[in-house]
Amino acid sequence: MANSTSGQTYNTDVFGFVRRMNRFIEEIVKSQSSGVSKTSTFDVGRAQSYISALRGYLAWVTGQPELDLPETGPRSVALPANPTIPTMENESLYDLAILFELARDELSNSQSSRLSSNLIGFDANRLTAILDKADAFISNYVLVIDPLDLPETSPQAAMTGPGRLGV
Repeated sequence: MANSTSGQTYNTDVFGFVRRMNRFIEEIVKSQSSGVSKTSTFDVGRAQSYISALRGYLAWVTGQPELDLPETGPRSVALPANPTIPTMENESLYDLAILFELARDELSNSQSSRLSSNLIGFDANRLTAILDKADAFISNYVLVIDPLDLPETSPQAAMTGPGRLGV
């Protein structure tokens, strides 16, 4: 999908969401299951933990008071480069990565992105709806349908490769 983010935010909490979502997208893309149609129980568990982590961060952010920052706001914060989501053999993981990408881009381009902190209720509701959809997708599709036997059309995408190796 096209990257539609502006490359900056004024909201430190949006910055936190973007960093987390980018990392979770990379984790999904580089997962062991990305090269096959079967999503392992380990990768399902990881995806569920990412959704849970975003829900927890959302609850923490929206549970905090809106900050009055007259001397430091608005202050532009550069957003990290967004990871590319390649075509993957595992279409379910591809769909999950796209949901995270949509959530990230909605937040980084939202009205909340122009606040110094916190989220406007409408933006929090949009994020909640996307996370609800991701949860339902795992429960009602991935755990029910995967794996598929696709002998005539596999492989259709290159391997995404291993994760990062040391620093």
